[in-house]
Amino acid sequence: MDNNSIHDLLKTAKKKTLVKAYIQGELADIDFGEESKIILLGDGGIVIGNWDDIKPAIEHHPNLIKDYYIENDRRNSIIDLLDTKNLNARIEPGAFIRAGVTIEDDAVIMMGACINIGAHIGERTLVDMNAVIGGGATIGKRCHIGAGVVIKGVISSPSASPVIIEDDVVIGPNAVIMESIKIGKGAVIRAGSIVTKNVAEGEVI
Repeated sequence: MDNNSIHDLLKTAKKKTLVKAYIQGELADIDFGEESKIILLGDGGIVIGNWDDIKPAIEHHPNLIKDYYIENDRRNSIIDLLDTKNLNARIEPGAFIRAGVTIEDDAVIMMGACINIGAHIGERTLVDMNAVIGGGATIGKRCHIGAGVVIKGVISSPSASPVIIEDDVVIGPNAVIMESIKIGKGAVIRAGSIVTKNVAEGEVI
């Protein structure tokens, strides 16, 4: 996903507050909107959809609803999280990966990692705990992105080019890679470094 595609999507995407509504009542007689998913379970069920659709449906039918509980984890979000269940990769609980991210086979994404829209993670690459991979960044194969690393993205800097990290790169903990940077194959970035210029193949900084 290139810069223009990312920014066009962010400009046009509809804000949504996705909720799960556990409802006791006569769900079959209530219109929750065409985008809501309804699962009937005995005397009630579960409704999954946008709060802007589900809230008025609940409020307008007090005679049909005995009780309900709302579960949500976002508010006015414009980009969903990536559906990871069919990836051939290891994704630990607590990793936040937005839709539009590509993750190749045997990659490992540790808890607390945050990967933004349009990023690409190559096969057998490890993204360690609390690393932040900015929008549009490309990371090659067999890389190690250390804990707490920040790789700047293009969402807040639309005129910048995405970061490119080639294969077999090691980036130590808490390093910062600024936007538009290219890091060559096999390079090593020491812990805590702030990288503001391109790094050659095999270079150690």
